[in-house]
Amino acid sequence: MVTNLILHSRLVAILRMDDLSKASIIADTLIGAGVQALEFTLTNREAPSVIQRIRNDNSAIQNGSAVVGMGSVRTLEETKIAIDCGAQFVVSPIMSVAIIDYCKQNRVVVCPGAYTPTEIAMGWDAGADLIKVFPVRSLGASYIRDVLAPMPYLRLMPTGGVDLGNIPAYFDAGAAAVGIGSQLLNTIALEKNDWHAIAATASQYVAACRGAL
Repeated sequence: MVTNLILHSRLVAILRMDDLSKASIIADTLIGAGVQALEFTLTNREAPSVIQRIRNDNSAIQNGSAVVGMGSVRTLEETKIAIDCGAQFVVSPIMSVAIIDYCKQNRVVVCPGAYTPTEIAMGWDAGADLIKVFPVRSLGASYIRDVLAPMPYLRLMPTGGVDLGNIPAYFDAGAAAVGIGSQLLNTIALEKNDWHAIAATASQYVAACRGAL
């Protein structure tokens, strides 16, 4: 179900934040704008408790129309933390077969990070549900197309440098989904608690990923 939801919405919102005190209202705002997959990163050690709280409090996540996961997972120990707190999917910036294996054993969707064709193939062969191509900023959409030419069965999620201007190119190249981070949450809007502005930006990304732009 989690994988299908990500593949359908084609968007994972990456919430890498120093301050998670507004995490619940951010989640409500993004989900209300149509975002269906939220990723809180373990760069903030409060992320596990935030994920637990959002899973308990958000009705969309409870009824299965949205999901919440943990990102920036780099070790087996961190993978266990992610799964223990209720993360519905695990995202890593690196290729780790140990992380993939543990997630598969626990029936949790896993998206390891990869950069080269060899890393990408290694992750897919190990059982990854999607491969996070990261960082894709200097690679561009043509790289996704070139990798998929000999391996069209891959589900690639370019992340790092994806924005409204290049989303269509990534999907035209065959990307299964995209990860969007800092472009999605405007710092000034957050400081002002301007949830209307945040929702408006999120709606643009949702529309772009669904091909409405």
